[in-house]
Amino acid sequence: MKRLPIPEDVTGEEIDKDVRQELQSLPKTLAEDVAKNLVMVARLIDEDPEGAYGYSRVALRLASRVAAVREAVGFAAYASQKYSEALAEFRAARRMTGTAELWPLMADCERGLGRPEKTLDMAGAPEVQKLDKAGQVEMRLVAAGARRDMGQLDAAIVTLQSSELASHAVQPWTARLRYAYADALLAAERTDEAREWFAKAVEADRDGSTDASDRLAEMEGVEFTDALDEDADADADADADADADADAGSGISADEAEDVRTDLNPDNGAADKAETDVDKD
Repeated sequence: MKRLPIPEDVTGEEIDKDVRQELQSLPKTLAEDVAKNLVMVARLIDEDPEGAYGYSRVALRLASRVAAVREAVGFAAYASQKYSEALAEFRAARRMTGTAELWPLMADCERGLGRPEKTLDMAGAPEVQKLDKAGQVEMRLVAAGARRDMGQLDAAIVTLQSSELASHAVQPWTARLRYAYADALLAAERTDEAREWFAKAVEADRDGSTDASDRLAEMEGVEFTDALDEDADADADADADADADADAGSGISADEAEDVRTDLNPDNGAADKAETDVDKD
């Protein structure tokens, strides 16, 4: 695989200090090259997952024995919905580090591969107890998704019911947890409860990580109109009114006014004749 272009403003200093420390096991020039490719993965993964995946593969070719690289490839593959490859890379990174933090992502890869039963097995594994609070909430979200994949809506709702869901404190995961709960309630046709929880998700969603506000507005029957479209429609109406006023002031009928505009338009018969004459020349 050929190396991909790296913008001049990219430096290896942008990566996390722990990753930078891990890359110190490599020769300096190689470490800098790998770091730059990892920076590109981080820059592109949200907007251009396939582009991020390309840079991750370059980093993998350069430093396949670095756990941070295997993890980056896993994230890029996951974002590109290459779940089999993502799962393999997450497993490799986990073997290298011995940590359980990738467990929810690995379980979600099983969902992506159409194996929700395997996901639920992982949700009940001892590794879940080794996760921090954020990881445990993530595992709960993944398990609820697996229940929904299997058509078990009531079980998905129960899975999401937890002390974290009931808490009034806003944590990084709160908006997504409330949103998932509201969405499951709506799928189960518990509309009033769903509306309540979408509203709670909006309260917690300080960085716009969900579309809870749009979902709530849709349930309330609120329609959004693009301001640019409104301006364009207003301009068109104003032009039409101006033409009507001009026609009325001239004392001629609308049909006669249209004939005048046609006569003033040079791209009818005369223009066609001119183009024919040019072709003949």
